[in-house]
Parts: sequence; structure tokens; C-alpha cells
Amino acid sequence: MNIRKLISEMTLEEKASMCSGSDGWHTQGIDRLNIPAMRLSDGPHGLRKQKEGTDNLGIQESIPAVCFPAGCALAASFDRGILKKTGQALGEECQAENVGILLGPGVNIKRSPLCGRNFEYYSEDPFVSSELAAAYIEGVQEKNIGACIKHFFANNQETRRFSASSELDERTAREIYLAAFENAVKKAKPKAVMCAYNRINGIYAAENKKYLNDVLRDEWGFDGLVVSDWGAVNDRVPDLKAGTDLEMPPVSTRNDERIVEAVKTGKLDEQILDRAVERILNCVYEYEEKRDRQTVYNHEKDHETAKKAAAESMVLLKNNGVLPLNNRDKVAVIGEFALNPRFQGGGSSHINAFRVESFMECVCRDADVNDGVTYVQGFHTAGSENDLRVIKHVAEAARNADKVLVFAGLPESYESEGYDRENMRLPEEQNRLIREIAAVNENIIVVLHNGAPVEMPWIDSVSAVLETYLSGEAVGAAVKDVLYGKTNPCGRLPETFPVRLEDTPVYPDLTGEGDRVCYREGVFVGYRYYDTRKMKVLFPFGHGLSYTDYTYSNLRLSSEQFREGDKLIVSVDVTNVGDLSGKEVIQLYIKSPRSQAVRRPVHELKGFTKIFLRPGETKTAEFELDSRSFSWFCTERHEWFLESGEYEAEIAKSSQNVILRRTIRVLGRSYIPQRVDIHTPLGDILRIPGSVELLKKYGISVAQEECTVENENEEQILQAHYEYMPLRARVSEMNDRQIHELNQALCSLL
Repeated sequence: MNIRKLISEMTLEEKASMCSGSDGWHTQGIDRLNIPAMRLSDGPHGLRKQKEGTDNLGIQESIPAVCFPAGCALAASFDRGILKKTGQALGEECQAENVGILLGPGVNIKRSPLCGRNFEYYSEDPFVSSELAAAYIEGVQEKNIGACIKHFFANNQETRRFSASSELDERTAREIYLAAFENAVKKAKPKAVMCAYNRINGIYAAENKKYLNDVLRDEWGFDGLVVSDWGAVNDRVPDLKAGTDLEMPPVSTRNDERIVEAVKTGKLDEQILDRAVERILNCVYEYEEKRDRQTVYNHEKDHETAKKAAAESMVLLKNNGVLPLNNRDKVAVIGEFALNPRFQGGGSSHINAFRVESFMECVCRDADVNDGVTYVQGFHTAGSENDLRVIKHVAEAARNADKVLVFAGLPESYESEGYDRENMRLPEEQNRLIREIAAVNENIIVVLHNGAPVEMPWIDSVSAVLETYLSGEAVGAAVKDVLYGKTNPCGRLPETFPVRLEDTPVYPDLTGEGDRVCYREGVFVGYRYYDTRKMKVLFPFGHGLSYTDYTYSNLRLSSEQFREGDKLIVSVDVTNVGDLSGKEVIQLYIKSPRSQAVRRPVHELKGFTKIFLRPGETKTAEFELDSRSFSWFCTERHEWFLESGEYEAEIAKSSQNVILRRTIRVLGRSYIPQRVDIHTPLGDILRIPGSVELLKKYGISVAQEECTVENENEEQILQAHYEYMPLRARVSEMNDRQIHELNQALCSLL
């Protein structure tokens, strides 16, 4: 199809109409030119194709579809293969249901554990988010369905989400919030990007030319479609100029008329309109030309895929030897989530699940374990006070059991699209029940169902904790497999679990003041904050236990030096020294030296991989590092800056459990200020090549030779004195003309 020729045959009004949907889920079709409409559909962890009507909050009924684990769970797999297989299954369902673009994945950074939509997102770390998003996108698009990565960007809360302005500096944007999108866009090349509702430094995301055009398109090379979040368009003509091609849903024909009027009056270059239409039609016709009308997806097969993904995403947070369960164990199961699991979040990602399996349903089907299991509801998922009769009943069941499974978590009303959580606490009746059980049986295993971190005031009173997150419709079968040892747990936390809300870097400023949300923590998000401050956390980023044990050895580097443009390979041997087969997640962090210019986190994740090992087996994990692995974003130069120094490659089991280290000498650049004057510290000036000779030419001493020191302490004091002394302290004998000449000469060296 010759798209440009087709556009040349369209009227101005037809081109304008293409830039908004025909309804809530379809692009505009034009019968005169045989241009078909294309359907878009939610959502990240399942196909939410509505039978009729339109809403973006999951209220209207949708067709039955397999509900895969939510983003919070999938990310805990730390497994690119799991994400890719999930994407492939979703792409296949889209093909069968005539959906051209799937609205996912969601990769917004988990700035705070209270964001009501965190369950959809992957991580507090941009490297994890972008790597897993890339795998998901590749899976979807292998089935010739367009993936739409969202919500671009700095969309990190639900409170006042339509008007809030995320106020953040350029370095924070580049290193954290944009980085979650960058690698996924460059590597996987999604067909579409969805811009967010919020403003960024006062400018709505949908009309933010700096990021939609200058960064996304010009820097990253994105050539796909930019679609608004549903209702995110503020002013249609400026939005179109900035790079928002498609408005969804259509609010009226008035916006189309505004586009036509702007072109006719010269306020909008028609070439901008043509490019937007071209990008829309590229998606439409690529889907039409590659559509497989014979595709029939298998719900049962996809259900099994969802089960495997769920099982390999669950994180064993604590285990004092009570897991795995034995078929002969006498087990008391307490909590309504065991019978009616919470497996997904609320809002636009809410799926009409094909078949939901509960833990108790799966246990009852298994004759080997059924006889030893007793169920007591204990509490309602909707929340209620436990009366004395309930507590007595639960305590009696717990007292008579070898082990107690408590299925706890957040009720559906606690976290959803549209609003943020108020705190990190579980319902108090659940906390109380766990305390009462601990008084009669120490072998308590808590199975959590939640989309984000929770406080655990009872953690020292229980023997094990299994974090299932929101694991999709097959959660019951997956939990059973993990608890009884059929699946060796191999998930890792993609976010830090702080001890309490007050410990978080954004407390108490999550939702800001009015519409202004200041990202005062800067790049210190999640473990970057906790680890730099050496804070105690409940469970660190990357943490997760197994039923077997692994050892790491023989950490090696392809080179001990690194220069701009190099590739460096880090290798480490991993051995399964336990009795069971399992999968281990190996994490590579880069520890930075103290920067001359900016505050940097103590270390940052720059690589991860997951490998399968049989008992006694050893395999080598390899990671490739490039310049970005060591760099920070310099706002003065508007570029990534590779700073010289002694870095460390850290092989770790979590961000707070580093096992092996090797030093890497980076031969990059010394930080040089972009402007100098007489108030600039001498230490900064002396890092400018040629500055020493220039200062000497003007008779300015640049060393401490004229001072005699008696001991090492005096020398250290003197060095610091010279490092931070402003130039004005050395030019007091110069006249204004000489000072001006010196300043000009120094500036010429930059």
C-alpha cells in the first residue's frame, strides 16, 4: 500500500478526521477510499475487548479472556522469556479477536508504594522495566499486533492524575522516568506510544514537544504512532504540533474542525497533519496486510501459560524451614483469599477472566493432600472486624494443625486505577488474626495477595511469607505448586518493601500540593535511596529465596579498564549446591565513585539474568556493559557523561546482599563546569585542560608550595582549602580589566 499516495487523495477534512477515533476503540475508517478502521484494546495482562459500549475504567462487560499475572507479578519473574511468552499469547488472542493494537505494557516507575495503579507497572528500577517491557513488546509484535507502551511519562500517581504536574529536573527525567521507556522503544520498536494524562513541568504530556518529538522521535528514533490516553488531549492543535497523532476517544467533531481551521489559517503546517495521518495509516495497513484471519486461540493453553508465569513470579520472602509442605502435613488454611483469590487490579486492565482457580479448589482436586487440609474463612476479603467466635474457631484450627497457611492481602477496594492508597497497611483484622494464630502455632506461612508493598508488623512471628502479588486467573494452582514444592520459587522483588511508609523517599510528599508534585528525591528512587542511606528495609530490591542453595564464584572481567565506546563483559560462575533443581536470578550492580559534580546512588542495577541449574550443576552468567552503564546525565551539556574513576562490578542476590566485587577503572572524562567566573572554586577550574598554564601566566599560584605543613592532617586541610577556594580569593591584586581578560581566557578553554 502506497500510504503517501493515499493521503494525497484525501480531503483536508478527511485527514483531520483520521486524527481522532471513530468511537472509543476504533480508528476512523473512510469508505470512499476503502480505508478500514482498526480496533485498539486494553490491556497489559489480558485482552479487555468490550462487547458493546465504551469505557476506560473496566466497568462495561468485556469478552472472556485469559487473565495473565499483572505487571507487578510478571516483573518479579525477572525473566525476559516469561514476558515474551505472555506477549505472544496476548498477540494471538488479539489476532483472533481482530484487535490491531494492544494497549500495553505499562512501564511507569514505582516512585511510591502508594500509587493505586502500581499493580500494572513493573518496577522501581528503569533497567528492569525497560528490559522486561522490550521482551513483552517483542512477543506481542511477533504475532503482527502492535504493542502500545504507556504512559509516557512521569505518570506516577492517580491523585489528580488529569491535571497534576510532575515537577522534575532533566537528570531525574533521563536517568529514571524516561529510561524506563528508552531501551524498550529503541530495542523492541513498539508500534505505538501512549502519552499520559499528567503535565510535565507544567506542560501536558500530550502537547509536550520536547519529549514527544525531540526526545522520543529525534533522539530515540521512534517512528510509530503516538496516541493519547483516553481523554488526555488538552488542546488538539498544539497537541498535534507536539506529536500526538491520534486522539482517543473522540470528544466531538469539533476537534477535527479545529485542525481544519488551523491549516486553512496557516496556524498548522499541513505537512504535520500529513505525517500524523501517515503514522496512523502505517499501523492500520500493516495490521491489515499481516492479519491472520484463521487464528484461533486456545483458552486452556493460555491458561497454562498464565499458570507457569504466575508460579515463576512468586517471591519467597521468608522461610524458616517450613516450606515446601509435605503431603502428610496437617494444614489449616485460613483466609477468604484461599477460596476467592484476588488475582487482578481494578480499572482499565480489569479482565473478564476465562477461568479462575482458587487454592482450595486445586487442593480439593488433589487426593494426595486433600485429607490433611482444613479450611476456615477467618476474615472476609471486603474487610470486617473479627468477633471472638471467629478468633476462637481460627485458633482451634491452628492449634490442631502442623502448619498454618494464612491467605492475606489487600481487598480490591484498597488499590485501583483512579485513586491512590492511603497507607501501606493490611486490613487490621488480618494483622490481628495473624497475631492470634502466632500465639498457638509458630509454623505460620503467610500467602500475600497484593499489588504493591505492605507493612508486616507480624513478620518476626511467622515462619514463612510467600508474595504472590496479583498472579492472574491461575493463581490458585500456581500457589499450590510452589507451596508443595512442585515449582521451586524463583521470583525476586522488583521493588523494595520498606519497613514503614515513613521510610520512603517521597514521604510525605507523594501527591504534592494541589496540582504541583515535586520530585524532590531526584534520582534517589527505591533502592537507590535506601541503599545509599544504608537503611534497614523489610525486604530489599531483588530479594527472593529458593528451596535450594546457590554459590557464586570466579567473577571475571574482559578488561579491567573501560573507555568511551567500549564493551565490557562481566562473567560469574553459579553453582546449585542444594538438592533440588531451580532457577537463580543473578544481578549485576555498578557501584560508582564519588562524583565531582553530582550526587549519585551508591550503586545501580545494570544487568540481570535467570538461569536453570540442576543439583551440582555450574553455569556461567554473562553481562555486557557499555558506556551508559557507568554514565550520568549532565544537564549542563544535555548529554550522558562518562566520568573517570574507580567503579565496582557487584554480583548480588539482592541490592543489599552483594556476593562478589571487582574493580573497573573507567577512563572517561573529568567533570568540567560549563561556565566559570571569579566565584568558581579553584578545584573546578583546575580540571579544565590548559587552566594551570593560563593561571600561571597571570601570576596566580595554583599549588600549595608556598605553605609549609607539619603533618598529614594539615596537608589534608590545605588541600580542601584550595579545592573549594573561589578564584576571587586569588585575584585580589588584579584590576577589573585584568580580571575580565582572565575570565574570558578561561571561558575560551571550555
